Amino acid sequence: MSTATARDELTGTGSLALVSGGTRGIGRALSERLARRGHQVIALYRADEAAARATEADLGPAVRAVRADVTAPDAVAGVVADAVQRYGPPRVVVNNAGVNIDNPFLQSTPAEWHTVIGTSLFGALNLTHACAPHMLDRPGGSIVNIGATTGLRPRTDGAAYCAAKAALLHLTKCLALEFAPAVRVNCLIPGFTWTDEVVGRFRLDDDAAREAVLRHIPQGRIASTAEIADALEFLVDSRSSYITGQKLIVDGGQFMW
Repeated sequence: MSTATARDELTGTGSLALVSGGTRGIGRALSERLARRGHQVIALYRADEAAARATEADLGPAVRAVRADVTAPDAVAGVVADAVQRYGPPRVVVNNAGVNIDNPFLQSTPAEWHTVIGTSLFGALNLTHACAPHMLDRPGGSIVNIGATTGLRPRTDGAAYCAAKAALLHLTKCLALEFAPAVRVNCLIPGFTWTDEVVGRFRLDDDAAREAVLRHIPQGRIASTAEIADALEFLVDSRSSYITGQKLIVDGGQFMW
């Protein structure tokens, strides 16, 4: 296949893209970028109705926000079946939904582990399981799992989330093997990024707390959500057509060691 043909097939042109957790923070930026590329985007969300409606209002008809609990296989399968009937088979799937509950290991509960693993790992499994059969029938698509730096390096009080994201990274490699050469599967790993959740968790609006974080980032700043979307755009474009089973870390150099 020529480069020009591959690019034509991967630049959207109304083809379906699904983004879990696609109406807030990084997920919203990813939905917006895919819509700009010409995709019809289904942005899955779980509970924040206000954010979902705002996403639709701001991004226009190219993005539809659809409520779905990604931990429920039947619910996810229903959303995908409806989307495929309306728009055809997916070309891009972005597994972005995740839940992080911080607790020391001995104080964490089985319910917390089920919540974190269920969303951050099984959510990706459920959406991919529903989409992949349609994608394999039309080669050239791309699946991008959104990982986390805690899947690369452990931290205290986050065993469940670290375990889920480490497993997601290895799932990426397994699926890249199974789905090749029809569908590429990669893992995009954002570092510190300006979102409401990250600002709140790490008190980035406090000068001292922010400077403490920046000391560990060689680039000396926090990423914008647009920079994470830039990386996603590369991974779903024909420019990365020979890249699969890989992790792309967008963190300003924080985790190069």
